[in-house]
Amino acid sequence: MTEGNSGDVVRRDRFSGGPAREFLSSLDADRRIFDADLAVDRAHVVMLAEQGIVDDDTAGEILSALDDVEDAGHGALPEGEDVHAAIETAVIDRVGEEGGKMHTARSRNDEVAACIRYRLREDALDAAEATLGFREALLSAAEAHANAVMPGFTHLQPAQPTTVAHWLLSYESAVARDTERLLDAYDRVNRSPLGAAAFAGTPFDIDRERTAELLGFESVVENSMDASSARDFLLETTSALANLATTLSGLAEDLIVFANKGYVDLSDDYSSTSSIMPQKKNPDTLELVRATAGDAASGVNGLLTTLSGLPRAYNRDLQRATPHAWETVDAVVEAVDVAAGAVATADWDEAALADAAGEGFSTATGVADLLAMHGLPFRTAHEMVAVAAESGADYDALDAAAREVLGDSLDGYVERAAVEAALDPAESVASRDSTGGPAATAVADALDAAEATLTADTEAVEAERSALADADDALRTEVSEYA
Repeated sequence: MTEGNSGDVVRRDRFSGGPAREFLSSLDADRRIFDADLAVDRAHVVMLAEQGIVDDDTAGEILSALDDVEDAGHGALPEGEDVHAAIETAVIDRVGEEGGKMHTARSRNDEVAACIRYRLREDALDAAEATLGFREALLSAAEAHANAVMPGFTHLQPAQPTTVAHWLLSYESAVARDTERLLDAYDRVNRSPLGAAAFAGTPFDIDRERTAELLGFESVVENSMDASSARDFLLETTSALANLATTLSGLAEDLIVFANKGYVDLSDDYSSTSSIMPQKKNPDTLELVRATAGDAASGVNGLLTTLSGLPRAYNRDLQRATPHAWETVDAVVEAVDVAAGAVATADWDEAALADAAGEGFSTATGVADLLAMHGLPFRTAHEMVAVAAESGADYDALDAAAREVLGDSLDGYVERAAVEAALDPAESVASRDSTGGPAATAVADALDAAEATLTADTEAVEAERSALADADDALRTEVSEYA
């Protein structure tokens, strides 16, 4: 820095003081994008050298200084308004004013947008990878309990018998869509804004595609104003995470209720106790998983509120937007891992589940379906079984209802043995063999399909990880040509 100047390279003397400096600073919060900023700086400097905008010797000095900054760590950065200015200040401190050439043909606006995207894509892959582990736990448990009959509920009331596998697969299917949403969001995150400068581009002969390649971005955000100002990718990713957290909250609530009913025993590793009541075993971890949906929703709402009505192009409000995404991804990924562990270690009481499966005349729909299969209009069968439900859930009650509603005995429509089978929860489950149903054959097909989708999604995540690793290796190779 030149003699007589103080503060960072952006503030200089004029804007170095005053009571609002700490309020403006995001340096502490920017610790998360420290590595991203170094990568973005390196790619930009390499491109500047390749384009002849900065000479090779100067590029080498800047890149060597960036290595020193990396080795020293975020904590060693000089005071600055943000990590971007602090790193540039640190480079200039090491190599002199020539270090300021690293900021040629760019603005902090496109720089920070690139850093956020660079880091967020790693976070999005972490979240997607967490869902893969969760799905694996759900599928493993489903396979182990494929024939375990249990009560199914609507409105928390006994509804129809199903199986533990069918219940688990219902969540696996939902989480698979969460994986899909995260990978879709990743595709739009993985686009480079670098080179857009403040918002109106630059007169320098830069190569935006080259910096995108060096940083492993799939493409560029073409319009320079959009590139520097857009944060819809933050909102999209955070919304996908909020959706995932909502899925988790439902599973957590179900397990909490099932534990209360004695259907499942959660591992001590995922339970806690009371400070005063020594007999208690509480599903505390799942209660926190359930609450994470609120954290994620607040992240989405925070982003929507911050981004709503912002004029083009760049506004400092955006500094307050990014933490909503970071906090959401951290909370949700942790909750996914906990939920996966709770599912993997849960001990299902299959005898208690079987005993409860027929409660509340849960096979009533199966009886109505049976009558409809034998020619009775379903609505008439529904009415007849509803009458029977008022007085009992056995064959005699159904026969009495048939005489009242249909004017004939039940065996005039269907054999007694068939009705008795329909009343049995296990037989009722076995009969529901339509695609996606709880019958053993349908569950086996669903398990096969889910395993195939899981394999494909795992390969997709691994491919993206590999592409990023390859890009990082390539960037370091290019840097080594100068430094």
